[in-house]
Amino acid sequence: MDFSVSEEQRMLRDSIAKFIQQNYDFHSRCELVGSETGFSAAHWQLFAELGWLSVPFREEDGGFGGSAVDLMLMMEAFGQGMVVEPILPSVVLSGGLIAAAGSEVQKRDMLGALMAGRLQLAFAFSEPQSRYNLANIKTRAELQGDSYVLSGQKSVVLNGGAADVLIVAARTSGGQLDDNGVSLLLVNADTDGLVRQDYATVDGHRASEITFDKVRLPATDLLGEAGGALPVIERTVDRVSLALCAEAVGAMEVAYRKTVEYTRTRKQFGVAIASFQALQHRMADMFIECEMARSIVIMAALQLDAHNGIAPRAVSAAKSRVGRAARLIGQEAVQLHGGIGVTEELDIGHIFKRLTTVQYMFGSTDHHTRRFASL
Repeated sequence: MDFSVSEEQRMLRDSIAKFIQQNYDFHSRCELVGSETGFSAAHWQLFAELGWLSVPFREEDGGFGGSAVDLMLMMEAFGQGMVVEPILPSVVLSGGLIAAAGSEVQKRDMLGALMAGRLQLAFAFSEPQSRYNLANIKTRAELQGDSYVLSGQKSVVLNGGAADVLIVAARTSGGQLDDNGVSLLLVNADTDGLVRQDYATVDGHRASEITFDKVRLPATDLLGEAGGALPVIERTVDRVSLALCAEAVGAMEVAYRKTVEYTRTRKQFGVAIASFQALQHRMADMFIECEMARSIVIMAALQLDAHNGIAPRAVSAAKSRVGRAARLIGQEAVQLHGGIGVTEELDIGHIFKRLTTVQYMFGSTDHHTRRFASL
């Protein structure tokens, strides 16, 4: 396998790193997390102008035709800055669903606005009982004449509070656990019968609990084939899982480097604690875990780009390996910093929270280990 990056990929990665260095220090991030929206509209518009929101989409859809490797490099760079702008839920997840299932008109209208920074999206798929089973859906949409009537509840809808349009996974036929019968519907956030309860998550991002009470939608708001959306959802979630793993690798690298830097300045018994051999071994383990995680994420990205049948297995392998690495590196970073490592005033505690959350998003470490074994 060729693990080298092209000049264009290097430029993409370096441009994001430069933005983070100049505009996204820890205190600036804290201000954004505490703001009303939870992210910067100015930053989002800048992302659009620099073309970063266009990277995951095909050229025929108006994007840059970015590969899974391009997406991986971009998300790793964003992970190093702990960026809170909703690239993952709005662009990679929701935009990916529209790119995969939308009609030409839907793609033209929505993807163009998304890449221009004018549209925020969210994908409402998880429910209180669903755990990590993407087919476990109680929310139903009944076709009545030329309209769908949507009722149900969705949980932990990432970017749900800022979204202009929601993509909702609902049953148009079949039972609660059937693979067939799942459809995707486009719902404007201000539609009558839709109630949102927004909240901040532990890692500084935003999510919503959303209830649909007999929400009436025109049949033209169906995204893709009626009853056949599950395979599209699964492929898109795999791509999002890869992006999340790449973001985690970026955050893990920062956690490791900041821990090494701290132990060189923190003194005990008159010497820097970095001189203690036992701590050196622990930091060496952090480095090894980070590099192993990076390698398996690269492998998964290459398999996704190859469009072969083992890509889902490769993604689960990466999610399982990254989950274990995130747990070890996050905990060791906090332990080696001591009590200050869990305070709000130090970035290590915030990185730890993000790495902890990553272990459970889109399937826990244990879930993906089992999925890897079953595929």
